[in-house]
Amino acid sequence: MTTRPYLLNEVSWKTVKETDYEVVILPWGATEAHNYHLPYTTDNIHTEYVSAEAARIAWEKGAKIIVMPVIPYGVNTGQLHIKLTINMNPSTQLAILEDIIDSIVIQGFKKLVILNGHGGNEFKPIVRELKPKFKEIFICVINWYEVVDWAKYFDDTGDHAAEMETSIMLNIAPGHVAPLSQAGKGKTKKLIFRDQGFDFVWAPRDWEKISGDTGAGNPAKATKEKGVKYLKESIEKIADFLIELSKTSPDQLYV
Repeated sequence: MTTRPYLLNEVSWKTVKETDYEVVILPWGATEAHNYHLPYTTDNIHTEYVSAEAARIAWEKGAKIIVMPVIPYGVNTGQLHIKLTINMNPSTQLAILEDIIDSIVIQGFKKLVILNGHGGNEFKPIVRELKPKFKEIFICVINWYEVVDWAKYFDDTGDHAAEMETSIMLNIAPGHVAPLSQAGKGKTKKLIFRDQGFDFVWAPRDWEKISGDTGAGNPAKATKEKGVKYLKESIEKIADFLIELSKTSPDQLYV
């Protein structure tokens, strides 16, 4: 059996024992409804794929990367009314992340990349809270879907089950995509204050009130080809960072 030495899902203790991994990647997704045409685990499928491919490219260039199993649940407090959408509160994320970091710090790891694939996950305040306890490890966060501007490849830049996410799934997991003729148009309502000139106000979206099909953005123009191009640029940029991180000493992170 051929295993990929940069995926913890596939390697044994023998491989781990013999390999001096330099960077740990923790993919984090969500389980939530994605319109009528994409699976609930879309964010997990995307994030696992991006993590694995970025690690592969970095590994082939000499960087010793290990990708942890994906955390499949994220913050979905605004979608609790949608059947089988699973919410993980930020406080729970903090507790889980603290246990994971505690484990890898004991084992001597010095660099952790949280590769986030869900817009509801906000790791900045969590990492800020944990950093004083774990001064010996560098912790950074990449929202992989923000690495490349969506407008470069997609006509509709809706942020949930729309053209971008659908194009990626048509590329990496087409068997999980229902015919686009079955998809809702992802029409959403916006906070009323946006029309009153208060663009500086933020509030979490109540999905029961803003979307009739759980989508935000129209997937109609999604294609496999768009997904290929967008993913290629995103993954290559992340891989380049992983290579640089792997060879950068923890004592030389600031210039």
